[in-house]
Amino acid sequence: MKTTIDLPETLLHRAKITAAQRKTTLKELVVQGLEYAMSHEIPDPETERKARTANLLKALSGIKITEPVGTFQREEIYDRQKDRWE
Repeated sequence: MKTTIDLPETLLHRAKITAAQRKTTLKELVVQGLEYAMSHEIPDPETERKARTANLLKALSGIKITEPVGTFQREEIYDRQKDRWE
């Protein structure tokens, strides 16, 4: 079945080059791409974000938080930073 698809010029150019390099047609490259896209589940971005957040929280839960070393005066903090700059 014939259809018309409006593609960005740069994408079409790259697709033609890829098809030529693979010694196939642009049509076959598009068919393969569509078949691939339909056979692979595309995850929901919100679900992916929640999974990454859960993994991060799980990783961070093993980190032990220590008590502060002590209090510093403003001058002490400045002196410590000054040493790093020199």
